[in-house]
Amino acid sequence: MPSFETHRVTEVLSDRPGLQRVRLANGDRAYVLVDVMGPVAVGDEVVVNTTAVDLGLGTGGWHVVHWNLSRAEWKHPGPGHIMKARYTSAQIDSGVAEETMGELPVDLGGLPVVVCSLHSQLAAVAVAFADRAPTARLAYVMTDGGALPLALSDLVAELMSRKLLATTITAGQAFGGQQEAVGVADALALASTLADAVVVAMGPGGVGTGTRLGATALEVAPILWTAQQLGGRPVAALRASVADPRPRHRGLSHHWKTALGVLRAPGVIAIPAGPAGDELLLHMRDLLVDEARVISVDLPDVVTRFDELDLTVSSMGRLAAEDPLLFQCAAVAAVVAADWAGSVQWP
Repeated sequence: MPSFETHRVTEVLSDRPGLQRVRLANGDRAYVLVDVMGPVAVGDEVVVNTTAVDLGLGTGGWHVVHWNLSRAEWKHPGPGHIMKARYTSAQIDSGVAEETMGELPVDLGGLPVVVCSLHSQLAAVAVAFADRAPTARLAYVMTDGGALPLALSDLVAELMSRKLLATTITAGQAFGGQQEAVGVADALALASTLADAVVVAMGPGGVGTGTRLGATALEVAPILWTAQQLGGRPVAALRASVADPRPRHRGLSHHWKTALGVLRAPGVIAIPAGPAGDELLLHMRDLLVDEARVISVDLPDVVTRFDELDLTVSSMGRLAAEDPLLFQCAAVAAVVAADWAGSVQWP
């Protein structure tokens, strides 16, 4: 059950659209979802949810500001009547694109769809895609498998500022994208009207129990299936690691083993050319119905590109250079999508 404390704000550490980070009188840090409960200022007394920090989970040591006791009310009307975070005290009238755009296409027209199971892989997809197809537009669909507010993603803010993403769409209970969608299906349809390719990944964080089925990362299977059924061209960005201390995530992650083997996720699977890709193929050999859908791609040096772009990218506390295979798998999927993007019939 949740835990709450009341503290005074002593410092605003940072402030960007949708998100403030603050320091509290007891020395702890908290973030504020400005579009949900309004901004705070130094001296304000705020109620913070401390649950995740108390449990050593997810929010990276940050409490979440639940309410500002220094104001009596807060109103920030949304663009439509569709609610997200529904039936909680934090529900917001986010609206969705169809309320203004009407019916979206049910055929993606061959739209390339890169599907990742980790938010951090988004950086590799965006950089490799831009290098391979510099004039093409890449949309990001953020699912609700991890953090719900897009404003929390420092990575997305950085990629948007560098124009490595053309637009952001938040699907399901996730919110705060430039466009809102009810679910992944209409998010993909919306992306097909705005971009030449799309990358789908949950927000920062995620949930996993260490069991085969108890992980939000398994959303990759229905996302790949949905993209294929709607006439898209899905490509899997595998999760693989040489540095993860947990055996279940070394080599090909057990999440992808379950998605490919148990859930029979469709779509093309991109692997790096060379020994690393050969080893991944060995991991997958008993999981694939049709090995012809595996594409081996010459490896773009995406980790070096991060350095050249002065882009700091990490996953699970490890910098990209410490676990390059994780990002190489995402980069080769982006190369496949970029090559496909030239054949998309954009409206």
